[in-house]
Amino acid sequence: MTKLFFSEYEEADQPPITRPLAIFGAGGLGREVLMLIQQINEYEPTWHITGFYDDVRPEADSIHGVPYLGTAADLNAVTEPFHVTVAVGNSRSRANVVDKLTSPQLSFATLIHPAVACAPYQQVELGVGCIISQGCILTCDIVLGKHVLLNLGCTIGHDAVLGDFCSLMPHANIGGAAHLETGVYLGTNATVIDRVRVGAHAIVGAGAVAVRDLPPSCTAVGVPATVIKHHAS
Repeated sequence: MTKLFFSEYEEADQPPITRPLAIFGAGGLGREVLMLIQQINEYEPTWHITGFYDDVRPEADSIHGVPYLGTAADLNAVTEPFHVTVAVGNSRSRANVVDKLTSPQLSFATLIHPAVACAPYQQVELGVGCIISQGCILTCDIVLGKHVLLNLGCTIGHDAVLGDFCSLMPHANIGGAAHLETGVYLGTNATVIDRVRVGAHAIVGAGAVAVRDLPPSCTAVGVPATVIKHHAS
């Protein structure tokens, strides 16, 4: 099992230090990220989960025992250093939330499940705020931009590049040297084969297979993936 997460504040002969962490996003993905954080903490105590934030108030005051604490404005009002993870599945929406969270006290956490299979850490470059879920496999010489979401069981081949705010739903697969530009969204079981480039903010539907380059701001479905519409950039 590769250990890919750690606290830079820990010393080898000191007890674990947990850091405060809020989850922005009180929907289904937020609950899954809560589970991810709990699994990280079972492996090594790392995070103290303070609560959920969301601009849309959930029906309950707490989610699986974790309180709802307010909106982005409330999170921006924190007065001490704080970590936050943005658990929003839609690429554009996640980027909009990140733009809202402007307090200098806030730092974006990178969360990686302890069972993720990966080459040595230096061979995978991760931007801040990435979320990598259980069952993902990342081989070697891969670049992930900021706030990339890899949901359950995704695979990323050698030399692949994923731009900022890409979102891969469960069991999406990226071939070697493929390139996903900013904000690409891949549905469940979607595949981008080797050396294919997918343009910024494109959507590749569930089960689709991209065998040739796709333009920006399109929706492509089917096998092979075929563009069915274009949307605003």
